[in-house]
Amino acid sequence: MPVRLRKFIGTILIILLVVVYAMLATTIAVARLGDQPWWVHLLYFILTGLLWVLPAMGIIKWMAGPLRRP
Repeated sequence: MPVRLRKFIGTILIILLVVVYAMLATTIAVARLGDQPWWVHLLYFILTGLLWVLPAMGIIKWMAGPLRRP
C-alpha cells in the first residue's frame, strides 16, 4: 500500500477514534458519575483523557509502515 494512502486512511481512523471515544467517555461519565465526588470525576477524566493514546499509537505505527533496514 502506498505511503500516502496509508497516511490518509490512518488520519481518517484517528479522527473517527477521537470522536467516537470522546462521545463514549462522555456518555459513560453522564450515566455513572452524576452523584460522585469531584475527585472521582477528576480521576475519570484524567484516565479517559490519556487512554485514547494507546489505540492512536497503534494507528500511527501502522501509518509509518514496516521498518526499512539499510
